[in-house]
Amino acid sequence: MGRLRRRKITNAVMFALTMLSTVAVIGVLFYILGYLFWNGGRYLNWQFFTNLPAPVGEAGGGMANAILGSGKLLLLAMCFGVPIGLLGGIYLAEFGGRVFPFVIRYVTDLLNGVPSIIIGLFAYTVVVLRDRHFSAWAGGFALGIMMIPIALRSTEEFLRQVPRNLREASLALGATRAQMVLTAVVPAAVRGIVAGIMLDLARVAGETAPLLFTAFNNRFWSSGLDKPTASLPVMIFTYAIGPYEDWHRQAWAAGFVLLAMVFLFNVSARLLTFRQHAR
Repeated sequence: MGRLRRRKITNAVMFALTMLSTVAVIGVLFYILGYLFWNGGRYLNWQFFTNLPAPVGEAGGGMANAILGSGKLLLLAMCFGVPIGLLGGIYLAEFGGRVFPFVIRYVTDLLNGVPSIIIGLFAYTVVVLRDRHFSAWAGGFALGIMMIPIALRSTEEFLRQVPRNLREASLALGATRAQMVLTAVVPAAVRGIVAGIMLDLARVAGETAPLLFTAFNNRFWSSGLDKPTASLPVMIFTYAIGPYEDWHRQAWAAGFVLLAMVFLFNVSARLLTFRQHAR
């Protein structure tokens, strides 16, 4: 009886600690969300989404160029990082052997752990110094490098979850291995792959250090991809350390918008993943 009672007490204590830890994590999350909403959400207005930043020292203005610039940089990052990660994940899941895929996975994990500022410095050396100016291309290149590891590993994992019976049925009908992958396996895992890409976008959307080395900033509209481009993370950084109170308010508002973007990416990924498992 003594041992059983001790086990029940231990179970109750551990359950209470886990619940307390869960509440603490959720509490911190909601505190951050509430703090951002209180300090940033109340300063959002139509002008914030449609106007350019006001001249230095003047109140008002908006961050329309930064919102558009962030979208442009994320699109360029997708065009660069997603195809490489997608094709690499397909190779590892469907065509790889043992030794070479192990090396690829290890290198990919190492790349995923490289600090973002180092990737920004690499993109600065490879693109900016060669072109002799900052550009959206350089920013998209830096963010695209950061997207490759997650795109590759998530694609591989979702492809491995496709039932083996589907592969065997496709081959039994006379399809080649490449046809089997393209017409049967990838379509079956497409929701999960897209969910991984959405999470990948959420990861790089708030990166600031690589963009300081590459896209830099611009207080006006950037008409092309070969010019400095504004982005929400860099504008938040610039305004947060600025000397003007109005800049601080706009930095909070931009932070709230950026968090809303990341939240939207995460929710979309969760919904797609749920549907993938429900099928």
